[in-house]
Amino acid sequence: MDAGTIHAIWTVILFLSMVGIIFWAYSKKQKARFDEAANLVFADEQEDTSSQNKTGVDKQ
Repeated sequence: MDAGTIHAIWTVILFLSMVGIIFWAYSKKQKARFDEAANLVFADEQEDTSSQNKTGVDKQ
């Protein structure tokens, strides 16, 4: 095998991997998991509001 054939095979492997990742990322099975991960940033907001005292000043 020469270098051109190896490069062609490697290109096909990388292309198929990319297509596989795209199908996995946009599959309906993953939607709930990705939505949960996207909302992790807001997970501690309820804890922050509960830690405020009655005057509205954060406890630190």
